[in-house]
Amino acid sequence: MLVDGENLTVEKVVRVARHGEKVKLSEKAIERVKEGRERLERMISGDAVIYGINTGLGDLVKVRIEKKDLKKLQVNLVRSHASGVGEGMPEEVVRGSMLIRINSLLKGYSGVRPDVVYKLAEFLNEGITPFVPKFGSVGASGDLAPLAHVALALIGEGEVIYKGELRKTEEVLEELNIEPLILEEKEGLALLNGTAVMASYASLAIYDSYALFKDSLISLGMSFEALRGTDKALDERIMQARPHPGQIKVAKILREILKDSEIVKKAREEKVQDAYSLRCAPQVYGAVLDTLNYVRSVVEREINSATDNPLIFEEPLSGGNFHGEPIALAMDFLAIALTDLGNMVERRIARLIDHHLSNLPHFLMENSGLNSGLMIPQYTAAALCNRNKILAYPASADTIPTSANQEDHVSMGMNSALKLREIVENVKYIVAIEYLAANQALQIGGYSSKAVEEAMNEIGIGKFEEDAVFHDYIEKIKRKLDSEEIVDAVEKKVKIAL
Repeated sequence: MLVDGENLTVEKVVRVARHGEKVKLSEKAIERVKEGRERLERMISGDAVIYGINTGLGDLVKVRIEKKDLKKLQVNLVRSHASGVGEGMPEEVVRGSMLIRINSLLKGYSGVRPDVVYKLAEFLNEGITPFVPKFGSVGASGDLAPLAHVALALIGEGEVIYKGELRKTEEVLEELNIEPLILEEKEGLALLNGTAVMASYASLAIYDSYALFKDSLISLGMSFEALRGTDKALDERIMQARPHPGQIKVAKILREILKDSEIVKKAREEKVQDAYSLRCAPQVYGAVLDTLNYVRSVVEREINSATDNPLIFEEPLSGGNFHGEPIALAMDFLAIALTDLGNMVERRIARLIDHHLSNLPHFLMENSGLNSGLMIPQYTAAALCNRNKILAYPASADTIPTSANQEDHVSMGMNSALKLREIVENVKYIVAIEYLAANQALQIGGYSSKAVEEAMNEIGIGKFEEDAVFHDYIEKIKRKLDSEEIVDAVEKKVKIAL
């Protein structure tokens, strides 16, 4: 995949980060990097005071560094800032952050040599992933601690994951005959000063959220038939009267999923309206989709931006592009939206298992009493919803000053990122439980939509006549969400274009 500093997308991040696609650097972008380095070297040759190049960092900005120590400063920065703690970040997140950092450096404003960008690309293409502890970034001067651990590996120190094993970086580089990077002026700072790790988490979460959203529409369609819902509330005239784009799109997709449903057709003739978890689905799901689209636009701007400091133009300029607030707020927004999506899904699960509301057997088991049926999967969904509500508190609402109050407002965007990733996984499980419950309900009460039939065939779980270890079935369905198999099957009948 060609990386040029300008055209990175969420999908491209996933291709490299998750699927191991190799990268090639644009020659035009490399020329920009060379020009930026030449500008910086002219500045260094004079007596100008340049932050992070011949000064200390943060509150040490007033400390002038002698010319003979400028390269040593960069190594010291990397070592001292590699202070993260906890378990390692997922490999895909680290790989995504390396790609995003490459893209940022290729804009030519960071003053690094092409060697730095080529070394990042070499690590990616060779499958060498720096070990990066999960905690340590406050998302202010970018992701300093996590990116320092990446830089530490580039200079041959610290640890890396190679072929599934955690090993000393020095050993792996020697084995592969790869030379470590020798840092020159500004290059340590340019590697560790930016929002690449937050942005990697965000990119992966956005990609997974779109796939999850499609599954949530299909499981909704299944519940719609199982609960004998009427599609009156999906009427296009209602949508046009309040023309939010997500709402219009969701209603259209649901109409397509249910277009050949005799069950829904009969309900249209017999029912006036349904509970909100069916009737208001376009409004709620539509708002979630609009949020997702907005967050994507913010993140894709971010991953095509120069986010370190100072930036090297005709003069060095110190600014705040490393501050994570734009994506911190966006990730918190998406976390809230996905939490509410899970809330609505759980309400349909509860409705499906409640015979007073569904007109189906107690807990979707015909021989109930002796059998508890799907009573406890709904507990699990409720527990996950509660967990999400705790996680949905916005990390970006907090700030704790750092660096002796030089950095007196921080975004806490890394915590926004960590929470969002967990919420995405939790909502996948909630949707998997709706699939399980709706499938059982339809096995009992019948179904007629061709799209719903495709989903049930792909789920591949027959009717439960007695209790089973439902954990195993939930995990099986969750894996199908991860692989997008159910969506792929349904799209043979209905295109779910978001």
